Amino acid sequence: MEENNKYQAALAKYNCNLDDADIQRKVADLIANKVAENDTVEVKKLMFNCIDLTTLNVTDNDESVMKFTQKVNDFDDKYPDLKNVAAICVYPNFAEVVKDTLDVDNIGIACVAGCFPTSQSFIEVKIAETAMAIADGATEIDIVISVGKFLAGDYETMCEEIMELKEACQNAHLKVILETGALKTASNIKKASILSMYSGGDFIKTSTGKLEPAATPEAAYVMCQAIREYYELTGVKIGFKPAGGISTVHDALVYYTIVKELLGEEWLNNKLFRIGTSRMANLLLSEITGEETKFF
Repeated sequence: MEENNKYQAALAKYNCNLDDADIQRKVADLIANKVAENDTVEVKKLMFNCIDLTTLNVTDNDESVMKFTQKVNDFDDKYPDLKNVAAICVYPNFAEVVKDTLDVDNIGIACVAGCFPTSQSFIEVKIAETAMAIADGATEIDIVISVGKFLAGDYETMCEEIMELKEACQNAHLKVILETGALKTASNIKKASILSMYSGGDFIKTSTGKLEPAATPEAAYVMCQAIREYYELTGVKIGFKPAGGISTVHDALVYYTIVKELLGEEWLNNKLFRIGTSRMANLLLSEITGEETKFF
């Protein structure tokens, strides 16, 4: 109980009593008034450089992941004037395949771990999977919070799991997925954001993409609000990653705009902003080049 009080005290420093309708109004206003000005080729180039190019299919195999990675290698030759994607995101058993296939520099190898997408297993299994992904070459780890524990008010277990997985990551970046669609309310999303950052997450991420609803502008707004307040209180910059259901360039521009308006220009780079997607790369590339492109 004493431990849980520690987390309640951490939350007490922030306003977590949010009105969902108020957030919806603010997001609608921001979309109506701010997105259009960001609809430029330069912004699309930047967003392309923030993509975590993702394949998380039940049909993935060594050969398909090699081909997927080879596309990223080929991109540098085909588009020498454009910056490549930020990372390739795969299941942990493919970290070594990506590492052995990847020839270009400055591309992260991201793995979903910790029993993604449900996080429903023993902490020992989650730690082992994370450590094995790191040993095989992962430089970034995406985990899911224990949503059930959080909703039951067991912040202690949820936070201690994140801390243990952060330790297993060694020097790799830890992205903590909130699965905002399961959290339902803006207040829950704010609390989960604060606790995930407090527990050592380097990034907070909206969704797994395996549950509906996935990323929403409202969830992104609340998460970026939390990141801003956490930064003002601690001086620590935490990254933001929307993922799941981002299917149009306009969707991506909405998330870019939310980051720009709430966090500012200093967050608009792939050290602090990522977009998790498998389909967005070709759509952005088409708009950047001015012709329909199916490169990836």
